[in-house]
Amino acid sequence: MSFVLDNSVALAWCFADEQTPAVMALLDRVVERGAVAPQLWPVEALNGLLAAERRGRIEPGRRHRLAGFLRDLPVVIDNEMAEQAWTASAVLAETQRLTMYDATYLELAIRRGLALATNDKALREAALRLGVELLL
Repeated sequence: MSFVLDNSVALAWCFADEQTPAVMALLDRVVERGAVAPQLWPVEALNGLLAAERRGRIEPGRRHRLAGFLRDLPVVIDNEMAEQAWTASAVLAETQRLTMYDATYLELAIRRGLALATNDKALREAALRLGVELLL
């Protein structure tokens, strides 16, 4: 696994107006070497696609295709999220002023010693404060 994948990057792969060269290079990296994400990643990704459909950004058929595209990526789901939520993630959320969702990605990057790929401003700032390598 080459890095921790945040949903903000995964969803950027799904929308042409969010596809920068740097974001698309991360997709190539995932395809070649894989990535890791917390257990909430599939739920967050599917919720983002559903919200895009409800706002009229994508059609239902496209949502299903994009969900399949994300599902089929070589992203390993870390199975320690629930255990860490009560301890390390909760502390990160509190001390870094993050949502619990964002704290789970940061905790995973710290625990595994991996870089973090995110477009989320607050999460990026917290990662920088804590010395976590960022890929965007």
